[in-house]
Amino acid sequence: MANRKSRIENHQSRITHHASRITGRKSQITMSTDLQSQIATPRTLTGEGWAAIAGAIGSAFLLVKRLASPKPAKPEHVSRAEFSAEMLATRECLHANHLAILEKLDANHRELLTALERLATRINALEAGLARVDERTRK
Repeated sequence: MANRKSRIENHQSRITHHASRITGRKSQITMSTDLQSQIATPRTLTGEGWAAIAGAIGSAFLLVKRLASPKPAKPEHVSRAEFSAEMLATRECLHANHLAILEKLDANHRELLTALERLATRINALEAGLARVDERTRK
């Protein structure tokens, strides 16, 4: 046991000797003999860190895309007469579509009223028949 301890001490003195040659002074560097000691691990990025990196890359990409894209051509100016003509054409188109929708709504409304009337006559006939049956059973 004593022999082993002296070998460890000799080992430490050799390390100290080498360190003193590098720094020019004798330092107290000791080596840990514990094999279960914790080794410092490098930090890992959290979700927020990755999100910040992705955001920076995305922003840089959009900036490059915006600067590299060709500029859109300026639209031609429209005269007041052309604008008025287009506006009247659009108004007529909307008016025609509106009238077509109103006609369809009226047709559907008439169809529903006739169906309701047919059902009302059937219900009235059933009520009359039930009333006769009721009178016969009361006697």
